Amino acid sequence: MKNKNNIQRALKKRRKKTLAGIEDISKRITSWIGSPTSVIVHTLLFASAFVFSAFGYPLATVLLVLTTIVSLEAIYLSIFIQMTVNRNSSQLDEVAEDIEEIQEDVDEIQEDVEGIEKDVDEIQKDVDELEEEIERDEAEEKIRDKELLEKIEGSLKNLMEEITALKKKK
Repeated sequence: MKNKNNIQRALKKRRKKTLAGIEDISKRITSWIGSPTSVIVHTLLFASAFVFSAFGYPLATVLLVLTTIVSLEAIYLSIFIQMTVNRNSSQLDEVAEDIEEIQEDVDEIQEDVEGIEKDVDEIQKDVDELEEEIERDEAEEKIRDKELLEKIEGSLKNLMEEITALKKKK
């Protein structure tokens, strides 16, 4: 049983490796086909096909071979184009998932910012209350200081009167 699983894993790994190699080749071919060099090479090959008729091959045979080659090339090009479309579609799906994740992160950050704004508002209210309390304390302290000063002045006045009275008695 272990051998069978090992063989299956090895075959699966080999298939993945083969498919990756084919994928790599298709990427290279697709990249080359979309290049200016490809246009030049194809133009030269198609034009050179008619040279065979100058060497005595019947034009109908040359055109038949050329048409067959062009048809086969069109089939392969459509396959390569579809592979590229599939690859790009897969990449777009990944980008869409990334965008969704980013949007979720942005939403979470927005919620955090809103929470921070609420905290800042609460802190500002606390600061305002403390300032009001400090102002009240200062006002109360001024009143106490004034009352204390009035008492001291009253006491000093009484002392002065007593001193004056004592001086008069002597």
